[in-house]
Amino acid sequence: MNRPHYILQPVSPLFIGVSLLAAFMLNLLPWGHWVGVPDFVALVLVFWGIHQPRKVGIGIAFFMGLMMDVHDSTLLGENALAYTLLSYLAIMIHRRVLWFPVLTQALHVFPLLLATQFVQLVVRFIVSNKFPGWEQLVESVIAVALWPIITWMLLAPQRRAVDRDHTRPI
Repeated sequence: MNRPHYILQPVSPLFIGVSLLAAFMLNLLPWGHWVGVPDFVALVLVFWGIHQPRKVGIGIAFFMGLMMDVHDSTLLGENALAYTLLSYLAIMIHRRVLWFPVLTQALHVFPLLLATQFVQLVVRFIVSNKFPGWEQLVESVIAVALWPIITWMLLAPQRRAVDRDHTRPI
C-alpha cells in the first residue's frame, strides 16, 4: 500500500545535458512532424523542471525553444515562448507533484503539455491565419502515456542499490 520513498543520489549536470541533447535529437528525426509523435524536448524539460527546478529553469527552456525554432523553421520565439511557459508552470507545481505516484504525476503533467501545445497552435494561427487542426493535441496524450517510462529512465542513475553493499561508502 505505502511504497517506501528512497533517497536519490544527486543528479549529474552532465546527465541533465545529455538527456536534453538526446530529447533534441529525437525531435530532429524525420518522424518528428507526424501526428502523434510527442515533443520529447517538452517532456524532458517538464521532467527536469519538476525534479530539478534549480538546475533546469526557464533560461534553459528558452534556449531549447530557440533551438527547436531554428530546427522547425517556425517563427523565432514560438517554441521558446511555449517552453518558457511550460518550465515556469512545472517549477510552480513541482513540490506538489513530487508527492504523488508516477501515474498521478502524469495526470498533473498533462495540462502543462496541453497548454504548451495550445500556445503553439495559437501562435501558428495568428501568424499564418490557418488553423493546424485539433489532431495536433494527440501528442500531449502520447507524451503523458510515456511519462512513467521517461521518469524511470531519467531517475535510474540516481537510484541507490536496493541490496546495499556495506563495503561501499555510499
